[in-house]
Amino acid sequence: MPTTVGRRTNRLAPTPRVVLGVDQRIAVRIGIVAAVSYAAWLAVGAFGRPYNFFDMKIYHGAVVWWASGNELYDFVAPSTTLGFTYPPFAGLVMLPMSWLPVDGAGFVNALASIGALAVVLAALLRPIVDRLGWSLWFTVGIATPLAVAIEPSRETLGYGQVNLLLFALIMMDLVGLRWRAKRGTHHETAETPLARFLYSGAWAGVGIGLATAVKLTPALFVGYLMLTRQWRAAWIAVATAAGVTLATFGVVGAESRTYFTDVLWQTERVGAADMTANQSLAGLLARLYDSIETPGLLWLAFSVLVLALGLSRAISARADGDELTAFTLVGLTANVISPISWSHHLVWVIPAIVVLADAAVRRRDASRGLPLRGAVSPATNGVPTLRPPIWYPTLTGFRHAAGALGLYLLFLISPIWPYEHQLPEVSHYQDGLFGALMENSLAIALIVLVAALPWRPGAEPAFYSDRLARTAQLAGRR
Repeated sequence: MPTTVGRRTNRLAPTPRVVLGVDQRIAVRIGIVAAVSYAAWLAVGAFGRPYNFFDMKIYHGAVVWWASGNELYDFVAPSTTLGFTYPPFAGLVMLPMSWLPVDGAGFVNALASIGALAVVLAALLRPIVDRLGWSLWFTVGIATPLAVAIEPSRETLGYGQVNLLLFALIMMDLVGLRWRAKRGTHHETAETPLARFLYSGAWAGVGIGLATAVKLTPALFVGYLMLTRQWRAAWIAVATAAGVTLATFGVVGAESRTYFTDVLWQTERVGAADMTANQSLAGLLARLYDSIETPGLLWLAFSVLVLALGLSRAISARADGDELTAFTLVGLTANVISPISWSHHLVWVIPAIVVLADAAVRRRDASRGLPLRGAVSPATNGVPTLRPPIWYPTLTGFRHAAGALGLYLLFLISPIWPYEHQLPEVSHYQDGLFGALMENSLAIALIVLVAALPWRPGAEPAFYSDRLARTAQLAGRR
């Protein structure tokens, strides 16, 4: 007995050191996340603008005005000409914030938006960190403050906008489509009917429908779902958007009629097309023409071209098993072709950076499996083969890594604001061609991404296997 007890004692002795090592590693990681968060805070102060929940004050004032018995779209914010521009469904969703002070509503929106962004990043990064063997919480803990620091996120939070929440709704459907494509891997073992329903992904499309009911541009995702024959999700999105809109008519019919017959067509309510913050194709063309208005026919022609290019590349990405890149291309295309895309609308650069960074890692890892120059293998009968040199893995994927870093730095620094100009007081060419390039830099980056963002064949095997199964089924019928 004493010998047995001694062996057990010896076996347990190293345990405190192991636990201490784990605790130390977690403490170091927490310290790194805190340092990155502090650096992101400094970056927002260095590259961001003064923020005071400007847009939130308009929304808050409008719903307080509405709750007091006035017409929603009659509200005009003090010292401005701005009013409520969203559909009445959005007004109903925002109505509870009339119970809070405006700063309180702004902080609640900021916390909810950051939380939604963290959840989205966890969903985007989960397949990548599982493949690489990284820690999900640590990766998301670093990625979230980095994402918060760039132009679309900090503008959304600082102005009290809803773009990150709408982004989360759309990406929620990406997760649902993933679960559907996996044919219920998890939902069969779920313990409750609700859990089985959630893991089945049968609800995919609801997020896009709700986002479309709040802002019209997410409707492009419905077109994408139809073009890729994801009919169930497409019709769920259409039914959701139509359902909540009709329900809103039943609750606030007067405001709904006012919005769809009058407010929707008052394009001047949102600002002039040439404003620096408008980084869409329409804003780019207006500034290049040094005009307050966009040249309509030219904008329409280029918009059709960008739309066809973006959707065709999204369809190809999905066909090769990369639904994340497909969604990203659709979101970027919507940003480009929309008449107004303020810099806080451009949240789709976040998954674009993720895709570029992952493409770089994939290419580097794939190149490591290649034999070195002059290697001998049985397959070549002992004859030396010409293979990539030993430094090849380091350079493979370099352009994708440089693209990811360059894109992040561009949206971190956001060089549009030092060259901000407003007609008719100041020409957009006041600082020469370089100034015009900087003022349009974010719009140019979006167009380049639509045309050149790479996708990762087989990155999400569930979608790739789904495509192969349909191909085999069609071949069998023939």
